[in-house]
Amino acid sequence: MNGEQHLDNRLRLCAEFVRGGARLADVGTDHAYLPVWLCRSGVCPKAIAADINPEPLSRGRLTVENAGLSGRIETRLSDGLSEIGEDEADDIVIAGMGGELIAKIIGSCAYSKNPAKHFILQPMTKSEALIEWLCANGFEIEKQDCCTAGGKCYTVLSVYYTGNSAEPDELFYYTGRLNPRENETHLRFLRGSAERLRKQSLGDARFGALADRLEEFCNEG
Repeated sequence: MNGEQHLDNRLRLCAEFVRGGARLADVGTDHAYLPVWLCRSGVCPKAIAADINPEPLSRGRLTVENAGLSGRIETRLSDGLSEIGEDEADDIVIAGMGGELIAKIIGSCAYSKNPAKHFILQPMTKSEALIEWLCANGFEIEKQDCCTAGGKCYTVLSVYYTGNSAEPDELFYYTGRLNPRENETHLRFLRGSAERLRKQSLGDARFGALADRLEEFCNEG
């Protein structure tokens, strides 16, 4: 089994955000395709592939073994980062889960406030809730990008702790560092957010006003 063959656009974008030479922790690894790809390509010297459930972890272990990387990638049963030590990883990928759960995992990790640690986050839902939490808890969005995979549009963020909490305009929780005027995929992602806000406005008019602002942001320039 070749991990590289199974790296879709969503995971590839996560991989692009990992720093060269960084030790990786992949939280919610499932098949361990990402750590296998990063170690095989020489980006990461070693990695921990972690999952909360034994079954997906066993799939990940098989991927690692078949790739001949058991000496560089350890599979580990862990609820979030609870079983991963501060000295074991530099870059931490948390992908494929809701934004609120991602925030909970980071918030439960004492060493997440170490500014040397970089978190690469890929929320499947509620990216605005994740960004709001990051701002309120002193994390800086270093960079953000979007991609399409399986007909859907996703965003990926690279963040680290600065201690500078912020309460920006609510629109920022939806736009983040995206630039829809220069990037068509960013535009697609934000238009999808505006559509969801329109649906929410059926129950709360405030979301309609926010959708108007988001659409205006997309159309500026």
